[in-house]
Amino acid sequence: MVTPGPAPTRELARAVAGAVPDPEMPMLTLADLGVLRSVEVGPDGAVTAVLTPTYSGCPALAEMRAEVDRRLRAAGFAEVRIRTSLDPAWSTDWITPAGRRALAEHGVAPPGPAPHRAAGPVPLLLSARRPAVPCPRCGSADTEETSRFSGTACKALWRCRACREPFEYVKEI
Repeated sequence: MVTPGPAPTRELARAVAGAVPDPEMPMLTLADLGVLRSVEVGPDGAVTAVLTPTYSGCPALAEMRAEVDRRLRAAGFAEVRIRTSLDPAWSTDWITPAGRRALAEHGVAPPGPAPHRAAGPVPLLLSARRPAVPCPRCGSADTEETSRFSGTACKALWRCRACREPFEYVKEI
């Protein structure tokens, strides 16, 4: 006779979903990136995970959804629902301190605080001032942006004038 184990819990579901690596920045988990908004387990054992992508057109969202679903089912959750929430919009402020350390350890400059935005439409600023971005390798503030876009839309390409190394920077959103 097989005795069933304990019922899957919200804590287990949160740990499993939160440990999924981001497809575009695999040094970060979805929890560290802040895209895993919530995880709930209903009285029937069904788990619902809510994801907020880094931006509404994020091409990695389908992969995130599929991997969270796959891992939750492998952890014993028979009924899995993955929801996407765009409100409130994701912010770089949601990246955890551990996530910021992981970015820097992998040569990606973590973002500073996200700009404060008033409610309503976002105005188009054609000459927005770029923040000073310290080099994640040598710490120098003598850096320059070489391209507003990098390997993913949420990163920019920078170069350090001191150590002369290129690096990516996660843009404040």
